[in-house]
Amino acid sequence: MASAAGIASKRRAVKVARNVAKNLESNLMAIEIVELSDQRFVMQLKEKYNTIAKRFSMKPLLPTSTLKTLSYIAYFQPISSLELAERRGKHVYQHLRTLEEIGFISGEPSGRTKVYRTTLAFSEYFGLSNDLEIMKRQLDKMGLRREA
Repeated sequence: MASAAGIASKRRAVKVARNVAKNLESNLMAIEIVELSDQRFVMQLKEKYNTIAKRFSMKPLLPTSTLKTLSYIAYFQPISSLELAERRGKHVYQHLRTLEEIGFISGEPSGRTKVYRTTLAFSEYFGLSNDLEIMKRQLDKMGLRREA
């Protein structure tokens, strides 16, 4: 937003973003701008409107099988691609490529395989804590542990 507005100062850009968020809050009911860590901002639908919006959603972000692989990674991280393939099958390698492209996971080499973890982008997108223990409790509450 700062580069689009021609603002070079980070302090000024944050101030402008906060003003935009404040104006948006008073003028639009369903959309909000939320300040994330590191003085980053995201425009999103307010949580109370999510169920209504889902009815109009045409295509999910990811196929169910890829989401299931993502839930394995989130719950059992750090987890190797070998372990994922043993649990989920060979198709997991395509899921890993997709999830890395989106930015929800990152992998680092560990011998002849890679070890995967979720990213900050994953936590922010799904509204989960970036702290692993808290995230696991949140996933348990959602019932994802039983699936994993």
